Amino acid sequence: MIEFFTTTNLGIALLILGQSLLIVVPLLVALAFLLWGDRKVWAAVQLRKGPNVVGAFGLLQSFADFVKYILKEIVIPDGADRFVFLLAPMITFVLAMMAWAVIPFNEGWVLADINVAILFVFAVSSLEVYGVIMGGWASNSKYPFLGALRSAAQMISYEVSLGLIIIGIIISTGSMNFGDIVMAQEGPGGALNWYWIPHFPMVFLFLISSMAETNRPPFDLPEAESELVAGYQVEYSSTPFLLYMIGEYVAIVLMCALISILFFGGWLSPVAAIPDSIFWLLGKIVFFFFIFAMTKAIVPRYRYDQLMRIGWKVFLPMSLAWVVLVAFFAQYGAFWGTYARWAVGGG
Repeated sequence: MIEFFTTTNLGIALLILGQSLLIVVPLLVALAFLLWGDRKVWAAVQLRKGPNVVGAFGLLQSFADFVKYILKEIVIPDGADRFVFLLAPMITFVLAMMAWAVIPFNEGWVLADINVAILFVFAVSSLEVYGVIMGGWASNSKYPFLGALRSAAQMISYEVSLGLIIIGIIISTGSMNFGDIVMAQEGPGGALNWYWIPHFPMVFLFLISSMAETNRPPFDLPEAESELVAGYQVEYSSTPFLLYMIGEYVAIVLMCALISILFFGGWLSPVAAIPDSIFWLLGKIVFFFFIFAMTKAIVPRYRYDQLMRIGWKVFLPMSLAWVVLVAFFAQYGAFWGTYARWAVGGG
């Protein structure tokens, strides 16, 4: 039986399919409860109850919404490019899920353990902008088209900062493999050995850039209701809108996972005496999603010119300067080799 799954083409295909479902299905189920938590946090800040009817404490509200979207009629505007209109949300959803193929949940628990995992994530996430542009253009309406243009400029702008910040992590580790990056943070100091201390300023830049990259409030300018009704997805309904929504939230959870892996030790325990576990990574992801939810609830929306100014005139110079500093520290072994962990990272 084992030989069938390791030597035959059909067996290998079935094995990959099973492993993929083992990631996709729990991720989508967890996403439903994270959505519930997001709405509860927002409601608590506004002194409301939030979802509390469907299921105990409203826990099944996301599943009820899912059924509602599935059963609603798909409306396609007159003059819209029908094929591109329906393809765009599918591209957004598929690309958002693809990035999880290289995310390690525990030591050795990864679908594709490749040495260029960071490049893979950036390549896939960069392509997600096409789903937004295609949806805005194919809708044959001014508001979605303007929202798509805003989103394209915003996503590209903050990808530059994210990439430069990650270059600092790559320099310290000597590897672009997420597993190596996590293991480079292992040590007797527990949480004190993680990258959040040597790369402390970049933690905040990465967090804020992640919000802008995923169009998350207060940087949800492509979806601004006050001037664009709902942005690039205003003409979408039913299942296509659901795919856009799921793709956006999957990208948000992915950013939470990247913050946990790059700066906070991934599945490593914060205390050396406590065993490492997948639950540490999941707990960190939930914590950072809570930070995203609180930011959405309490921070007012930026103007678009403010958003772009921060990206190009503040974050870009700071992240670029940090790359130079980290390269200098790593080359000359400054701070007891904290910025040069190549022997551990396996570069």
